[in-house]
Amino acid sequence: MGENDGAAEENRRLFAQSQVTVLNLMGSPGAGKTSLLEKTLVKLSKEMKLAVIEGDLFTAKDGERIESLGVEVVQINTVGGCHLDAGMVRKAAASLDLNRLDLIIVENVGNLVCPAEFNLGEDARATVLSVTEGDDKPLKYPLIFKQADAVLINKIDLLPYTNFDAAAAKRDMESLNPGLTIIETSCTKETGIDAWCAWLKKCVADKGRTSHE
Repeated sequence: MGENDGAAEENRRLFAQSQVTVLNLMGSPGAGKTSLLEKTLVKLSKEMKLAVIEGDLFTAKDGERIESLGVEVVQINTVGGCHLDAGMVRKAAASLDLNRLDLIIVENVGNLVCPAEFNLGEDARATVLSVTEGDDKPLKYPLIFKQADAVLINKIDLLPYTNFDAAAAKRDMESLNPGLTIIETSCTKETGIDAWCAWLKKCVADKGRTSHE
């Protein structure tokens, strides 16, 4: 962990020097991270220069989905590893022209535990929780919600067909992380996508202001 923290600090300096904002996108397998990412890229690519670092255990299927949108993507396969680490991200970032980018989104390996334990040198973290996973997840896996700057309650269009208690989930998240930004989203209905993109644009703007202070 100490070695990873050292690498993460190097990443942070590199990203600051290039004035590129980096988001670590986390969540369970099937939470809808890649679908959400697709909707996000379609909207934001009209306004800023983007790239994606795509983390998966095996295959490049998600990376190919992103690449089909015309967005530069670097694939990382962990070959069984349950998370990305700072060294992996540093190696992937080396193939990107950081100075021409506004935002890099790192889609982490699907997992509610390990990704939260490894700092990547990112500027912000977002966790995706789908209503199909159950409203008990924030208290069962508190670290990933404590460390998030934003949580997306995804697949909200399916809420009537589940027993997910959105109010209880929000209370639990806010008890773990006061001031957390919570956005309800649906990729199918495009609910909350504009609000999510506005939050990301603010992250980029805030990084730009800090870099010029």
